[in-house]
Amino acid sequence: MRKVLYIFGLLTDADIEWMARHGTRRQIRNGELLIEEGGVSQYLILLLDGELQVSAKGYGPIARLGVGEIVGEISLVDSAPPSATITALGDGQALFLDKAELLQKLDDDEGFGSRFYRALAVFLADRLRATRQPTANDLSDSPALSQDELDLGIIDHVSSAGERFNRMLRILRQQRRKKATHTPATHETRPAP
Repeated sequence: MRKVLYIFGLLTDADIEWMARHGTRRQIRNGELLIEEGGVSQYLILLLDGELQVSAKGYGPIARLGVGEIVGEISLVDSAPPSATITALGDGQALFLDKAELLQKLDDDEGFGSRFYRALAVFLADRLRATRQPTANDLSDSPALSQDELDLGIIDHVSSAGERFNRMLRILRQQRRKKATHTPATHETRPAP
């Protein structure tokens, strides 16, 4: 959940609402391949419920990710193929944001773009720090953040980030209820991972 705090703490309510309204919320199933290493990734994925496994060719499973984690962000930034495979561990739910639509929004709305890329940079910096070798502490005069600590620069935004995440979930539930009452029962359309 810590990761979503970085992202949502730096975005506005309007930014979160745009993401909720333009993303597709859907069920993910145990073992479902969401992103394939070296393949094509069309979505930025925010895990709403469940757990994901990250694996890499030649290394096998390298990480497990929980609620609030975002995947597909690196290939959004550099447009290179994904550097890892992401698979669902158990059933869950995720919000899929179409990368082409998101990139268009980032180009069209400078304020959103500035906030989103800053949040993504903080998010990726935190992920990079979490992967460094224990001997890297010798290179720094300041102590590193422990895994349970948040950067002081983001701490002021944490309560609003949690509320924004909850707001996104409410918007997504409302959309699902609206869709269920206005549409005959059919199979849900799912974006291709």
